Amino acid sequence: MPHLNIKAKEEMTYDAIVIGSGISGGWAAKELCENGLKTLVLERGRDVKHIKDYPTASKHPWEFEFGGKLPLEKQQEFGRRGARVHESTAHFWMKEGEQETVQEKPFQWTRGYQVGGKSLLWARQTQRWSDLDFEGPARDGYAVDWPVRYKDMAPWYSHVEKFSGIAGNKDGLAQLPDGEFLKPFDLSCVERHFQKVIAQNYENRHLIHGRCAHVTEPQDIHTQQGRAKCQHRNLCNRGCPFGGYFSANASTLPWAERTGNMTLRPHSVVHSIIYDEAKGKATGVRIIDANDMQFYEYYADVIFVNASALNSNLILLNSISDRFPNGLGNDNGLLGKYISWHNYRGQISGRSEDFQDTMSTGKNPSHSYIPRFRNLYKQETDFLRGYAVGFGSSSRAVQFSREGVGAELKANLFDRKLGPWWVSGWMQGEVIPIEQNHVRLHESLKDKYGIPQLVLSCDWTENDDKMVADYMEQMTEMFEKAGFTQINARDSGAAPGSDIHEMGGVRMGHDPKTSLLNKWNQLHHCKNVFVTDGACMTSTATQNPSLTYMAFTARAANYAVEELKKGNL
Repeated sequence: MPHLNIKAKEEMTYDAIVIGSGISGGWAAKELCENGLKTLVLERGRDVKHIKDYPTASKHPWEFEFGGKLPLEKQQEFGRRGARVHESTAHFWMKEGEQETVQEKPFQWTRGYQVGGKSLLWARQTQRWSDLDFEGPARDGYAVDWPVRYKDMAPWYSHVEKFSGIAGNKDGLAQLPDGEFLKPFDLSCVERHFQKVIAQNYENRHLIHGRCAHVTEPQDIHTQQGRAKCQHRNLCNRGCPFGGYFSANASTLPWAERTGNMTLRPHSVVHSIIYDEAKGKATGVRIIDANDMQFYEYYADVIFVNASALNSNLILLNSISDRFPNGLGNDNGLLGKYISWHNYRGQISGRSEDFQDTMSTGKNPSHSYIPRFRNLYKQETDFLRGYAVGFGSSSRAVQFSREGVGAELKANLFDRKLGPWWVSGWMQGEVIPIEQNHVRLHESLKDKYGIPQLVLSCDWTENDDKMVADYMEQMTEMFEKAGFTQINARDSGAAPGSDIHEMGGVRMGHDPKTSLLNKWNQLHHCKNVFVTDGACMTSTATQNPSLTYMAFTARAANYAVEELKKGNL
């Protein structure tokens, strides 16, 4: 039963509630608060304040107790991902036991439960979608047609890019629209060489700067946020004390707080959304306080669900009532179905025998990028859609002498013989949503908060396998044309979800019979509930998804404000 709080219900009531404080939740809070709505932001994890709560941000390598790599017993605290959790970022990853799941098939679900969520840990790659992506399902008949097109989203992409700070080049590619860019980082000599080789040998393949959420030339809007220029430290996932990269902690949440309209409540595990049968709409959110394990209820006219894709599915599935016995808005029984992600299985590495008289100086927090080139304008392969490629290079000064004392030692240290450049590539393939890939609530098992455990039932398809094979073949060919040696193309065999880009389950669409959300990210059957994180995605495209989540969220939040003013919510 809800906790019987002596405070009046009015004191638990807000204009809007946002569930989740990560990349999309932070944007919902910013836009709603800027528009004057008293907004409660619920976060299931602990509070993390910008700068203050980045304990490893400026630590030297020798200051880490275990030299950076966690010992085995510490790794086990993070389950299967433990071996990849660095000592410098362990405090931002969820530990085993916080939220148990049932995996019918192996699935790597990565969670970061704290204020800011995974915006403290993301790879910061930000590419716009084009109509090639929004029209994909309608073109080949897999999934359902998106209810929006690029023209609907373009102004909102610009809106979030200007505020966030995106470094990149104007590349003039139809499949990857240009945005509001700051100065890009430099490509290495090997990347420029590979860029030239690709341009000489292929018509529709391009190597470009990887567009990324880093402030390379602070504009007035970034200075107002208290953010400074990226320092090229490449310590981003520890939390950036300079605010050089975009995170909810450094940007949107402080901006929302400054309005005086935001109330942030950490340690708030959302149980469900409250639906009022008489009013025919959602009226609030029921939570469990992670500290005292008591139920509390909060009320609002507008609710934004931004708990991360799979948790947003869980919350809606657990929000049952007489009107919605199978989950809020779930009249068609599709809630939790058509879960998708990105295919990162294809990997390649090699070395360049050229440029051994050259090495890089400084650090680049981004990398280069090859936008999708398969099935752009016609179906040319035995698989649907396509993949993009990340490409990186590094040089190593491998030989120098430490012999001698004084001037002799100094001379020996500077008499370096440079080694080869090492190159690597990784695919980001579009996984086609299918109904069998789904999540659902377990009938009897519950987590430590008494919430039903989420059953994960997702697997690769033949389309994914064919895409990996094509990636390895095409990238090997491109590496050979570039003169790279020791080429090793491989299928990692990683489980679904290893990309940390879960999407779907509450997909957008035109028809309430085949989708859960309309073109404004509203539940078809509960208009005052909006879902704008990865759960809303109808298909995945090949781009990193966070920029699109941000754009959808800003667009939906401003629409919600207007609808509230009109009395439609």
